[in-house]
Amino acid sequence: MSTQRTENALRAEQVGSLLRPPALLQARQAFAAGQLRIAELRAAEDEAILAALEMQRGSGIDVLTDGEFRRRSFLGGLLDSLAGLAKSDEPAPPALKPLWRGVGEQIARADAAVPSLRVVGKLSVAARFTSTEAAFLEQHADRPFKVALPSPHMLMHLYQPGVTDAVYASREQMLEDLIGICRSEVAGLVQDGIPYVQLDSLRYTDLLDEQRRQKWEKLGIDPVLTETIAADNRVLAEAKRAGVIRGVHMCRGNHRSAWAGTGSYELVAERLFNELDTDRFLLEFDDERSGGFEPLRFVPEGKMVVLGLVTTKTGALESIDLLRRRIDEAARYVPLERLALSPQCGFASTHMGNLLSEDEQARKLALVAQTARLVWG
Repeated sequence: MSTQRTENALRAEQVGSLLRPPALLQARQAFAAGQLRIAELRAAEDEAILAALEMQRGSGIDVLTDGEFRRRSFLGGLLDSLAGLAKSDEPAPPALKPLWRGVGEQIARADAAVPSLRVVGKLSVAARFTSTEAAFLEQHADRPFKVALPSPHMLMHLYQPGVTDAVYASREQMLEDLIGICRSEVAGLVQDGIPYVQLDSLRYTDLLDEQRRQKWEKLGIDPVLTETIAADNRVLAEAKRAGVIRGVHMCRGNHRSAWAGTGSYELVAERLFNELDTDRFLLEFDDERSGGFEPLRFVPEGKMVVLGLVTTKTGALESIDLLRRRIDEAARYVPLERLALSPQCGFASTHMGNLLSEDEQARKLALVAQTARLVWG
């Protein structure tokens, strides 16, 4: 089956992270306390991932993931493996405090203290952080599966003027090292034969939200669209191979059912959809914060749009009729054959997860699958 035919068949999508089962959270706590060996933690992760794969198969979803169960957060794999970082006793800059809003705002602010990290040496990794994830999925997934990693720009908040310049003369130099690390990671995934590679990024939606733009300005950072697209394109180029699907998920913040960004895609749509060299755009459209579907008129032929219409913020199920109407609305701007459906984000961008149950999570995925079958057959 060609890459294009395989990609078009993936109508019931997902972003990646899943709620961690209590047994896995307990195992991770025990490991952190020195009460569990790494081999025992890996065994707990394996068991949880096998159960998650079975749940996903049962839901009818087209794309499997390991739920990011081996990470503390969607950033965790990369952040935990980086050499050149050290914890600091100095508080994190005020501008780095998350702008959590929405359903889980109070909980998110209470339990999401930003660790103060400093760049104390050149950033590098000793080994690929996705290799264990990829190998396990390759062995146990029986349908297309994806491995996600953060966009290089997702760690640029670590550059602090007056601090980091003791190591990097400019933020561009630090970004160059992060691009190199991510490119090597993706090249390794392709060599492993991984069928679907995804980049996760908040930076594009940072440009849409005035409060988030102000946050970056306080850090002396301008989240320039040109620079972000160019960085992601260099990483995505490593996966531009026959048999590999490339996706980019544009997140608006997802922690404990809270969100961090708002605003229509209109401001960046024309350049973003035309210049970002990816096969699939996974976009959040679960409520009015994302604006309408009009910006999708800029999506060129040959690129798929995955509509994130099913929220992961609450357990309440959307109606199939509503989802079908919204898909029809989007099809006014992108032909139906180039659309797919997914939840708007992962269910647990951090290991603590959003405020819904595992049963509600499974029903959400089944809803995506059922609606996709009705719309696309």
